[in-house]
Amino acid sequence: MFKRALFLLLIAGLLAVNFGCKSYSKTLKSANNELKYETGVDLYEKGDFNKAIQFFDILRAVYRGTEKGEKLTYYSANCYFQLKDYNIAAYYYKQYFQMYPRGEKAEEATFMSAYCNYLQSPRTSLDQTSTYMALSELQLFIDMYPKSPKVEESNRLMDDLRAKLETKSYNISKLFYRMRDYQAAITSFENLLDDYPDTDYKEEVLFYITMAYYEYAEKSIFSKKTERYEKTIESFNNLLYLYPESKYLKSAGEADDSARDKLSN
Repeated sequence: MFKRALFLLLIAGLLAVNFGCKSYSKTLKSANNELKYETGVDLYEKGDFNKAIQFFDILRAVYRGTEKGEKLTYYSANCYFQLKDYNIAAYYYKQYFQMYPRGEKAEEATFMSAYCNYLQSPRTSLDQTSTYMALSELQLFIDMYPKSPKVEESNRLMDDLRAKLETKSYNISKLFYRMRDYQAAITSFENLLDDYPDTDYKEEVLFYITMAYYEYAEKSIFSKKTERYEKTIESFNNLLYLYPESKYLKSAGEADDSARDKLSN
């Protein structure tokens, strides 16, 4: 008896699903835009974002520039965000605040566009286009909504992104050094200090600059050696002054001593 009741419930459930799918498909193909709008919103509110977005993709152009169009753009962005398609979500959040700058959700959409780009920021070894875009949009958000409760979070996100760019810059500089392209390494390390004066890598950067100048001087033509040995000494003095207990002083000090000897001869 129990098995029969369970079987009947299963059949009823399958029939309900089948009917629901047919009804959904029929509505999607319908010429009744109001019905499609109501169905899409209902699916959205129930959290069925995959189905809801199919209705919204059809209807956005129909209601463009209207109150419903505003909601559809915002709902579309939220659907793609929930589906973790952050690239398309960012596109619709940005479209929302560009098309409806006075809309109810303009502030939220401006932040979310930037946040989607933040979520797409890749590891440091990859191209950082999304990182730069997120930084730009987060700064735009702060400038537009300086009193927003999201400003503190935006600043924190920007710090995370800058730290990633800082690490990438440091890794590139070290790569030049390891490749023995000392001129490129010096330029890259010095640019890092200019861009990130409070970098956590400063001690290592000053060490590598010292060593790079010394190696660069060693490989230079005679007329350039003096200038580059002097730069070696100057860089070592910077390291010694800022980090008198640095673990790099022994190696860098040997380069400094050698540079002084070369200049005195």
